[in-house]
Parts: sequence; structure tokens; C-alpha cells
Amino acid sequence: MSEPILSLHGVSRSFGAVEVLHGVDIALRPGRVHALIGENGAGKSTTMKIMAGYQPATSGTIRLDGQPVTFADMAEAEARGIVMIHQEFNLAEQLTVEQNFFLGRELKKGWLLDKAGMRAVAREYLDRLSCAAHVDRVVSGLPNSDKQMLEIARALSRDARVLVMDEPTAVLTYAETDILLEQVRALRAHGTAILFTSHKLDEVKAIADDLTIMRDGDVVYSGPAADLDEHQMAEAMVGRDVSNLFPPKPAAPAPQPVLEVAGLAVPGYADDISFTLNRGEILGIAGLIGSGRTETFEGLCGLRPHRGTVRIHGRPVQIRHPWDALAYGLGYLTEDRKTRGLLLNKTMRENLTLQSLGAFSGWMIDQKAEEAALTQAIGAFDIRAGDRAIKVGNLSGGNQQKLLLAKTMLAEPDIVVIDEPTRGIDIGTKQQIYDFIRALAAQGRSIVVISSEMQEVIGLADRVLVMRLGRIAGEVSGDRMTEDDIVRLAMGVEGQGREAAPMEAR
Repeated sequence: MSEPILSLHGVSRSFGAVEVLHGVDIALRPGRVHALIGENGAGKSTTMKIMAGYQPATSGTIRLDGQPVTFADMAEAEARGIVMIHQEFNLAEQLTVEQNFFLGRELKKGWLLDKAGMRAVAREYLDRLSCAAHVDRVVSGLPNSDKQMLEIARALSRDARVLVMDEPTAVLTYAETDILLEQVRALRAHGTAILFTSHKLDEVKAIADDLTIMRDGDVVYSGPAADLDEHQMAEAMVGRDVSNLFPPKPAAPAPQPVLEVAGLAVPGYADDISFTLNRGEILGIAGLIGSGRTETFEGLCGLRPHRGTVRIHGRPVQIRHPWDALAYGLGYLTEDRKTRGLLLNKTMRENLTLQSLGAFSGWMIDQKAEEAALTQAIGAFDIRAGDRAIKVGNLSGGNQQKLLLAKTMLAEPDIVVIDEPTRGIDIGTKQQIYDFIRALAAQGRSIVVISSEMQEVIGLADRVLVMRLGRIAGEVSGDRMTEDDIVRLAMGVEGQGREAAPMEAR
């Protein structure tokens, strides 16, 4: 086997008195994909940031081409051929695709920018990823999947010797993921050393040559990826059996409508949306990205202009603002927890009570009551943080998601819309969140779950509505709740196989 390009030897990392990495060893070799997996908070991101120069190690050795090295910062690491694609977008939102692609390394003709050359190169790399985003488009107007492809294209253009990829497929469709994995295979064939992290274990199994599994800052497995199946990977990550990922579904009670929607339209995104949500039900919403799933429910919850008829507990309501929705007992948990769901520079207490601040305010905010609410939320939702005063941006993704769920439920809504409940979340935390959602339904709350993961909506929901091109294409339930039926409805495919029953007006 070839010698490593980049490796860590006995690397530890402490933040104050808390040690988060404990003597980590990992080696990246040319022409091989090395997967790094573990639960949120296991130490993966810290390991990657040390390898790419974003953070120093507290102790241990980093070797590049066999020689000890210390990177002053990420720019020095990148100059040595180590490029990192972050899970969080590192883009200038008000600049164009082309400007972001070349930011800090613009091409010039004499004293002038070579705009034609930059446009051509940016287009070439975006085309390699089948990304149709126009190079003149402002990044803030792009969907998350195109933003991720731009990040990846920008990294590919740097001809890296080592490419560190932190959850690169978290916001991509299945088709986009396939394209990305083909690019990873091409880079491997070119001799690039690749560190690939993903919570999607089928991707890890499909692409990885080598595998390192971390738990609580320690390496618990290091060896060939082929030696473990997905179930064994999951058990090593969480230290327990996760074969029963989804909680059991109870027998369906007699329908008791709680939310009735008729002829809902969100201009530019969805039209003629009609459905009923029953008490204690989990209703799944599936469909391809661009089908209007998120925008439909943003409209319903007052985040977008809309028209149509909405009844809650049989009473017609007008929802023009999210506060209207909350007043009627309708809560919304956004798919974008880091930008729209949480204030990353604030504490857990400040985030938890922000949406329900009226309950904690008189002449002044009652911080003692807020702290009591945080104590209850930490216990109820198993939020794990070494310091209650920690800024939320320093929590793992799974703990951020639990906090966002606790924040939403603090307002005590009867109806909860949860968009992408486990995006970027490890399998152990997924299992917990599924249990939380099913427990909410068991309490009599009515839940809408929007998800890009078909197994998630199938495993969690009592029935599923499938959207296509801004409309409801059909409903599946019982033994017809299969990937095949959902995909056929989502793509408008007729003919072979069973066909799911079309959605009736409700």
C-alpha cells in the first residue's frame, strides 16, 4: 500500500479543560477514499479541521509526505494542496456564482479581470457536476443543492492533492449525489487522497476504500471499509443496536380532523393543495426537490404569501404571519436550522425561549424561568452540551436539531410541521428524533414531516402525500407506502408496477 500523503499521529485537541479528541490516528493515501464516520459530537469535524489547517492540535503530530508539519492557517494548508469542502456553506451570498468561484484568486489580463476566462472556467466545472446554475446569478437566490455544487466545483478547480469533504451530499438529491460520487471516483483514479464524511452509510459503503469510525473523541474502528456492513458501522458509531431505527406505528385511530386545507396556492410554487391532517397522525410529505413541498408549508405557516381555505379544529383561520400560526397552535420547524432556525452566536437559553418570549417576560425577562425551561428541555430532548452557556454554533448538528425541536415545542403547538427533521444527523440521533416525533403524536399532537429521504417518510409516517410540480400527485398508505409507488408519483411515471391511488379532494 502506498505511503500516506497526510496523516495524524496521536492527535488530541482540547477546548479549555475539555478534551474532545483523544490520541487520534488517521492516514490518507493517494488514490483512496477514506471515510470518517461517527455520531454528531464524536470529533469528526475537529479532526477534519486540524487536517485542513483550520484548528491546531493540542498534542500529537501531523505529517505531510511523511514529514512533521504545522499549518499556521487554512491558507497555508491549501497552498500545500489540502482543500476542505465544509458542511456549512462558505459563500458570499450577495456575489454571483462566478465571483464566488474565483473569490480571492481571480484571473487577470494585465490590470483587468479576465471575466470571459473566469466565466468559461466556472461553467466548465459546474458542467462537470451537471449544475445548471447560471454563472451570473446571485448566490443568495440559489437552492441549497446548487450552493453545495458550487462549493464542490470550486474545490475541484484547485487541483487538490488531499480533498476533505464534510457531508458533501447532505442537501443533494439522489441524482446529484450519483454525479458527485462519480467525480469522487474520478479524483481517486487521478491519485487524489480523499477524506469523505457522511451520515448516509449506503454512500460510505459505495465509495470508501478505508474507514475510520469515531465515538466520543476516540477511534473505535480503523480498517478496510469492506470489512463492515452498514449495520455494523452503525453499531460501532453509537455503541448500541440500531436495527429498529423507527418506532412502531400504532393502529390508526378513527379520523379526527385537526387541520383542513382546501385550494391552497403559494404563487410561483404550489397550487390547488388540499388535504386533511388528523389528531395524533404523522403525515409524510414526499417529492423531488423543486416539487414545492417546503414552499407549500411555508405558505401555510405564514412565511410566504398564499391563498386558499384553512381550518383548524373546524374553524376558518387567516394566517398571514408566523405569529398568527402560533396563535392558532400551528408550529413550524425549518429545514435550515443554522440560518433560519437558530441564532448561532447566542446561548441555548436565548434560543430556546425566543419564540415564546412573552411567556417569560414582564417588566423584564425572567431568566430564572428561562433556565428552568432549559433544564427541562435538556432532559426531555437529551440535549448534550458540556456547558449550558455554550454558543449554539458550537453544538453538534444533532444537538442543534434537538434544541430547535425543543424551541418549537416550548410554544405547545397542537400541530407541528417539521421540514427535514434529520438532515445532516447521525443514525443514533436520528433514532432519538424519530422517537421524539412518535411520542408527540402519541400525546395527541398532529405532525407533518417533510423529507427528502423516502425511507424516513415510509418508516415514520402513517400515510404519505407525494408532491410533483407544485401539486399533490397522490397519496400512499399501508402496503402501498413503498419507494416504488412514491417515486412513480413524484416523477409522474405511468405503466409498469403498481400505481398508487390518486389523491382525492379532502
